[in-house]
Amino acid sequence: MLGSPHIDIRPASVGDVALILRFIKELAAYEKAEHEVVATEASLRASLFGEGARARALVCRVAGVDAGFAVYFFNYSTWQGRQGLYLEDLYVSPAHRNAGAGKAMLQYLARLALSNNCGRFEWSVLDWNEPAIAFYRSIGAVPLDEWVRYRLAGDALAKFAGG
Repeated sequence: MLGSPHIDIRPASVGDVALILRFIKELAAYEKAEHEVVATEASLRASLFGEGARARALVCRVAGVDAGFAVYFFNYSTWQGRQGLYLEDLYVSPAHRNAGAGKAMLQYLARLALSNNCGRFEWSVLDWNEPAIAFYRSIGAVPLDEWVRYRLAGDALAKFAGG
């Protein structure tokens, strides 16, 4: 049969932890940041499926084969007075790119945002990732060039918190 392969997207379950970690490591390798991955199956199990977990994950299959994942959480906009959906990571393995899996996961999340009365759906992209940037622009997403993201982590976070 000709046409696009069948794409299935579902909420991840605790049984997907090893798969999610594999995809995280593949994503980190793509972004040349493998050395930054400290996540473990235990930390993912706790942070995605444990009591009080705020982040959630999706798993995507293309033609019955595990193809990618997304991790997201709900944030809040004071200006809108309602929550938003923030996409932390979206990854499709190279063998399944250009099959529509990334777009399908974004559409799934956009529908989820609307069904949860979110005022916006946001994510970040590395400035060198031209294929992703071009794709995001093609679906109507706009860059927030006036905003600069900041981060405190590791020793800097501990030092600042310590006063």
